[in-house]
Amino acid sequence: MLSRTQIEGVIAFHGHHCPGLTFGMRVGEWVLREFGRAADEEIVAVVETDMCAVDAIQYLVGSTFGKGNFIFLDYGKNAYTFFRRSDGKSARLMTQGGLLTDLREQEKTLPEDDAEGRETIRRQMIDRIMNVDFETIFSMSPAQIPVPETARIHQSIRCDGCGEFVMSTRLARSETDNLCIPCRQTRLAWMGEERAIE
Repeated sequence: MLSRTQIEGVIAFHGHHCPGLTFGMRVGEWVLREFGRAADEEIVAVVETDMCAVDAIQYLVGSTFGKGNFIFLDYGKNAYTFFRRSDGKSARLMTQGGLLTDLREQEKTLPEDDAEGRETIRRQMIDRIMNVDFETIFSMSPAQIPVPETARIHQSIRCDGCGEFVMSTRLARSETDNLCIPCRQTRLAWMGEERAIE
């Protein structure tokens, strides 16, 4: 169980308490128990969503974007993979549907201006997520991807389009120039327009 201090810290970090954040608290609670907390880059988190839960995971587990051990894959799935570098332990957690279906259906029946009713349902969702068995919320499987490489510092190179410096691994290189992602996208869009005119 998370302590009151941990829960309050997560809420303060995120800015409000909601069902999505509570899912992340349960994930973080499980990771702390099974993997421990990240000492620097020891625990790697790979998340497949950008919903509220990921703030709780960063706060509790200690894996962060800035350290390079928190990786976002924009798949739109409430799935979370963890690796412990020291021994190769890994697991993927996937949210199972249905837990909040009845409460979401109740919420749909409320008038738009029933803020009190919506708040009651939101609190019920949070309570249900916090108190149900972990296995009711999440399925567990082995990691489906290899452990990501450790974070590295790359050379910065000036983009030939905008003149701004960009990490060398993010450049689109050609025989004539090096372009950052936005400049490359602009050029491709322009080339598409030119072909359309022809």
